[in-house]
Order: sequence, then structure tokens, then C-alpha cells
Amino acid sequence: MFDKVLIANRGEIALRVLRACRELGVRTVVAHSSADADSLPVRLADEAVRIGPAASRRSYLNAAAIVEAARQTGAQAVHPGYGFLSEDADFAEICAENGLVFVGPPPQVMAALADKSTARALMSRAGLPLPPGSVRTLPTVAEAQAVAAEVGYPVIVKAAAGGGGRGMTVVRSAAELPRAYARTRAAAQVAFGDDRVYVERYLADARHVEVQVLCDNHGNGVHLGTRDCSVQRRHQKLIEEAPAPALRPATLDTLAEVALRGALSVGFTGVGTVEFLVDDAERAHFLEINCRIQVEHPVTEMVTGVDLVQEQLHVAVGTPLRLRQSDVRLHGVAIECRVNVEDPDRDFAPAPGRLERFRPPGGPFTRVDTHGYAGYLVGPHYDSLLAKVAVWAPDRAAALDRLDRALAEFDVAGPGVRTTIPFARRVLRDPAFRAARHTTALVERLLAPGDAGTDVDHAARAAVPDPRAGTDPTGRTPVPAVPATGPTTWRNP
Repeated sequence: MFDKVLIANRGEIALRVLRACRELGVRTVVAHSSADADSLPVRLADEAVRIGPAASRRSYLNAAAIVEAARQTGAQAVHPGYGFLSEDADFAEICAENGLVFVGPPPQVMAALADKSTARALMSRAGLPLPPGSVRTLPTVAEAQAVAAEVGYPVIVKAAAGGGGRGMTVVRSAAELPRAYARTRAAAQVAFGDDRVYVERYLADARHVEVQVLCDNHGNGVHLGTRDCSVQRRHQKLIEEAPAPALRPATLDTLAEVALRGALSVGFTGVGTVEFLVDDAERAHFLEINCRIQVEHPVTEMVTGVDLVQEQLHVAVGTPLRLRQSDVRLHGVAIECRVNVEDPDRDFAPAPGRLERFRPPGGPFTRVDTHGYAGYLVGPHYDSLLAKVAVWAPDRAAALDRLDRALAEFDVAGPGVRTTIPFARRVLRDPAFRAARHTTALVERLLAPGDAGTDVDHAARAAVPDPRAGTDPTGRTPVPAVPATGPTTWRNP
């Protein structure tokens, strides 16, 4: 195992990686911006290195500063967490050139999978089902129009370099396509430096189901079941659960098998997530492979008993996989809610500020991953995720009740601070969601003007028993920027 790992991230995931390292006897270095100098990961790390000011591009996206921090502290590996540089093939290559192990897949695998058009072609060759659409990118609007006419509207125009819910435009008619095509290409060029796009049939009322995979450097791999991430707003997930509910066991088994086959076919290593859309006939359509630990990984850990971050580290150091597929057993149901510092009553606008009160929930089978504490300043610079509340129970109904109880206990308050807890509890009470009959359209429906929480169609559907469901498993306080003067290091005793 490594002696020392540098954590190139912040917030709850930095703390999660730090704790996994500590349990393995690995010393930790937390690379942080000036805005995070008083954060919990920095306080708990063996060493901390300031790599730049608050702006992400000069700190958490500053590859040179991160590599220099690792060099100064003698770290052998860099764990990128999620977001920032976690799926940046160039950064992984830079780490390798400087004698550092990047905790993730090889750079060439990341580069291939980051290009969504290339990933579609690779997964198609591996036998994964794709949504109807173009396999290659479409350099002209005429080609996009031809594909859209063939597959039928609505369609979605996607950036080849996009991901994480960015770089996508839904098009509902032929008249909308030219403008949407041009707008998506322009936005992709600005966001990703790559204006290539492709077109797929848009599945408006589907489930978002993903498979967790774990592969080593010796050609071995296992899957660790499924997750449902259908509760999302603007392609950003809000509530996740494992295993995916209300799908036939045969469907879940097939998804897991093809996901692992797809990952192994491209030489994937580490932990990854293969994402699908599943329609009402339980036909699956490949979306993408994520090359990092996912925000929602705790629910998989809770139903399998596998520490995914520790397994990441074992794979990165070169250890053969410590699990066989027969070792993976799913027990019960786990559900996670993301607690974001946003105001649902103002279109989920950021609502940061200083936390005067911060009391996370407790109780049996309740896990809270958070970097928050009373007195912590939630600034405006980064992602709004403050905490993840995850619960386990023997069945889904009990898990939903436990999560609602936990969220009711969560006390967060401060000037200008608002959270998504009230909206999450509204989702938990929705009849369609409780009956596991929800799709990716759920949040949009709940936010529709005049919606009282459920509409006639969904309420009627939810009232029909389903043997597959049930118990199956802005007052902003700016942080002044500090000029970058190179990494500054201190050590905890």
C-alpha cells in the first residue's frame, strides 16, 4: 500500500478519501485553496498544502500546483475524488510523467470514454444497447436533421466532450433543431473547447439506472449491483438508491453483466459507473461510463459492505482484485439524499453563508458524509453540496421512512442559508416515488406551477399494486482571493 496520498479535492469527498486512507495506515496530504484553509479535511489531514486562491482554475484545476504539492510532501499517489480533475486524462498523464500514481483508470481509457461519441462506438462493439441515434459526431446541421428525422422526435443534441449533465439540449420538433444544434455546439466550444455534437432519441419518461463496477490491472472485474438515480433536476441527481427498485431481477442481472463487459472491453481499471436509461418496457440504453468515484457511492457500500474508496486504493497500488463476483451479495435497501445549500423556492439558487447551527442526524443505520460544522462558512466558489444523508433498512418502505426521519432531524441554519431538505422530504412523500413508479420526469412534475405533489396520472399509477416494487430490494459572504505564491505547507502533529 502507499505510504502517503495527496487528495486533490475538497469538501465531503476529500474527507471520505482521508478516512479511507487513515484506516489503511496511509498518511494524507490535502491540497486546498485559500477559501478552504479552515475546512474539516484540512484540519484532519496529516499535512495540508495551499495550492492557490479560491478560484478553481487557479487551485483545484491547477495541475502544476497539485503535482508540485505532491512533490514537496513526498506523496506517491494523487486521489482526485470527483469533479475537478478526476476525469481529466491530461492530468492523469501529467501525474504519470512526474512519477505519481493517479488513482483512476489509465489516461488513454479516460480519454476514450470522455469522448461520448467514441464511448458509444466502443460500447456498441462490446454489445451494449445504445439509444437510437448517431454513432459518430455530426459536423453539419443537415446531418443532424437527417438523424433526427430517422429516429423521430424528441431528440437530444449532446456534446461529445460533455458530461455530468452539461452540454445537452432537448429538441422536440424539427423547427427547433437548427437553433438547438448551433447553440449546443457554441456552448460546448466554450465549456469544453470542443464543439463536436451527436444526436440521440430523447427518452422523456425513463429511469436513470447505473451499475457500479470495480476492475483491477490484471484483467479482473466485478460489478456491485445497481443504483437508481432518477430523481434529478436538470440532469443533476438529488436522491439515489441501491439496488434500483421495481425492475425485474432478470433486467438487473443483464444490466450488471453488460456493464462489466463494457468496462473490461476497454481496459478499465479502478471504480467506475456505467449509466443507462431504462424505458417502461425495461429496455436499457447506454449513456456513459464515469471514470471516478461517484457522489452516490455510499448506497452501494451500504448494501454490499464493500469500501469502494479503499478498493480504489488497492487497485491503484497494483493489488489484484480482492473480490470475486460470488463474494458480492446485496442486502437490504439504501437510499441517499444530497443536501445542497440552495433555495428550492428561488429555482434552487445558491444560498450560502455561515452555519450558525449544524446538527446532522444520527440513529441506527444512518450515515452522514459531510464537511460541515457549526461556524463553517459555505462560500460561493464551489459546488453547493453540503452533506449526503444515507440510510439502510431491510426493505424500501422502511428505508424511506428512516430517511425522512433523518432529514427531519437535520438542523442547518445561518444568515441567508437555505437547503434542499424541505424539497427532498416532499419527494419522499410523493405517492409515485414511494411506489417506485417514478422516472426522470418526477422533479419537473413536482416543480410545475400549481402542482400539489402528484398529478392524476401518476397518482393513479401509484395506486396500482406492483409486485416488483415495495420491499425489493442569498446572502453571499465573499472570500477574498489570496494571490497565488506557490504551495504553502503545514503539518498536523
